[in-house]
Amino acid sequence: MQKPTKKQAALLKFIDNYTAENDHSPSYREIQSALGLGSVATVAQHIDNCVQAGFLKKSPNTARSLEVISFEEHKETMQLLRHKIAELNQSIADGGEELSEAKVQAIKDDILVLKSAAKILDIDL
Repeated sequence: MQKPTKKQAALLKFIDNYTAENDHSPSYREIQSALGLGSVATVAQHIDNCVQAGFLKKSPNTARSLEVISFEEHKETMQLLRHKIAELNQSIADGGEELSEAKVQAIKDDILVLKSAAKILDIDL
């Protein structure tokens, strides 16, 4: 998993602290003011980059819906993906000749999907 840039870290820290103090996330204008950013569009770009990198969640078309994703959540996701892949590999090994070729291929396809999801999330398996 990649680490946030300095600007992303400042943004995430502000959102996290603001949310803890106010029970809702800050508006884009509040973020702009607090971080001294040039425009709301710049705030939106930083937020979109953080969402894409997996550091932040937001609900579409909902005001004040920003939520910082903790490293622990990433760690849990990574462990879940690893466990599921190991489980699928083990089912192939345990099934041996009893599994049909189609079933083995379906399991391999599931593994490929999980590995692709991990790659999208920038999680090293």
